[in-house]
Amino acid sequence: MKIRKGDKVKVISGSEKGKEGIVQAVYPKINKVVVENVNVHKRHHKPTQQQPEGSVVDIYVPIDASKVAIIDPKTKKPVKVGYKVTKEGKVRVVKKTGEKI
Repeated sequence: MKIRKGDKVKVISGSEKGKEGIVQAVYPKINKVVVENVNVHKRHHKPTQQQPEGSVVDIYVPIDASKVAIIDPKTKKPVKVGYKVTKEGKVRVVKKTGEKI
């Protein structure tokens, strides 16, 4: 998976198309990512003895990793990402320019 926690991404398809945010969590086994302020759902909690009023909580629901693209820090546009093997090891690079991310 080419997307990592902390990457700035843009949603490229779906109902949240056009939104940008930072990746909060990555789930490579199911190919999903959690992006802040994207795909937020409300969860209602019933009143309990500890919280007699109950509450409504915002939860971030994962979206498919294929629906987001990494934003290039220099051009501020979504780009495709590839890998290049160097002396330091395997690094992520922008496919168009070949620059390291």
